[in-house]
Amino acid sequence: MSKQLFILHSIFIFLFIYATEASPLPVEKTGKQPVVITSQTLTADNRNNTAVFEGSVTAKTEDLTIHSDRMTVFYDNAEGNIKKIEASGNVKVVKKGRAIFSDEALYQDAEKKITFRGNPKVVEGENVISGSQIIFFLQDDRAVVEESRVILQNRQKVK
Repeated sequence: MSKQLFILHSIFIFLFIYATEASPLPVEKTGKQPVVITSQTLTADNRNNTAVFEGSVTAKTEDLTIHSDRMTVFYDNAEGNIKKIEASGNVKVVKKGRAIFSDEALYQDAEKKITFRGNPKVVEGENVISGSQIIFFLQDDRAVVEESRVILQNRQKVK
């Protein structure tokens, strides 16, 4: 396999991991799902170790979809490992009725975390959590919301 194909293959594998772990909902690890990434353009820059997806970017698995205007993947050229991913412009992550919106998101592999900035909010039904920044720690399955505002709708069931 050529080095460029190996790097793109690594990006797709990482996006699968990113997509399934980025979700605040638990994910069953029963097997690998294919990831389909579409964009208007893809620019691979081996000198700078980046791959840039631009224009209506969508990364989709069977149960999760990530949308953004631009997605930049930074990788280690020696091994092809992903170091970080920056998504910007109309970022939206959707999974089973829950959506995370922000202007930008940053995944950092060393810390195993995703930081949402620029008007981030999590929406599930009528419930909304927002703040100045939302950080998801993937290994710990926890989130920190700075300057949080939570709106919970207390609906009673009609009997």
